[in-house]
Amino acid sequence: MSFRVRRVTTTRSGGVSAAPFDSFNLGDHVGDVPRAVAANRARLAAATGLGPDRLVWMNQVHGDNVVVVDGPREAPVEATDALVATVPRLAVVVVTADCVPVLMADPRAGVVAAVHAGRVGAQHGVVVRALEAMLAAGAREDDISVLLGPAVSGDHYEVPAEMADEVEAALPGSRTVTSAGTPGLDLRAGIARQLGQRGVRAIDVDPRCTAADPKLFSHRRDGLTGRLASLVWLE
Repeated sequence: MSFRVRRVTTTRSGGVSAAPFDSFNLGDHVGDVPRAVAANRARLAAATGLGPDRLVWMNQVHGDNVVVVDGPREAPVEATDALVATVPRLAVVVVTADCVPVLMADPRAGVVAAVHAGRVGAQHGVVVRALEAMLAAGAREDDISVLLGPAVSGDHYEVPAEMADEVEAALPGSRTVTSAGTPGLDLRAGIARQLGQRGVRAIDVDPRCTAADPKLFSHRRDGLTGRLASLVWLE
């Protein structure tokens, strides 16, 4: 038996939030009106056809903690940056506004994962921790497919040279040069290389840059802003 994998990434349009969170903000920790966030999350749940009780959210902390969920949760999973699920029609969700949303799935084994991979989490191995949790749940590297969702690109992610070197040492392939000729980071390149070295071959990268695309939320570009959601589940 093999499941169908569904992956969804939102944009900033289609919701009810007012500026500067306009309009489809799905983050509940950014200062937006709670009822607006709740309404946006309800719209997302309805659009997926899953219903609100089948979306599992997390309170992200830029760490490397991974939690395996086996059913609906009434509240977001606390202090974690990766969720793994083995239950059909149970979506795991990551929210971002420049960090990399990593959506992984093994349709044969019936295992999915959603990972919040910012600079700190990626540097400390959160993606590998999630991959290891998937393998422990029965997934195989050869059967895993990955989508690295919209995130700030290397062209626009300027960092101090020492920071670029530090991340490169932990996540080779990340260090780059921005469009301005300054030291930068391309976390998606580093994550793709990291996963490839672990035997994962099916890796797709969404080409969109959050900082460059006004249709997407970007904390780096706008400061106070909303959050995109990326989710994955099995049908």
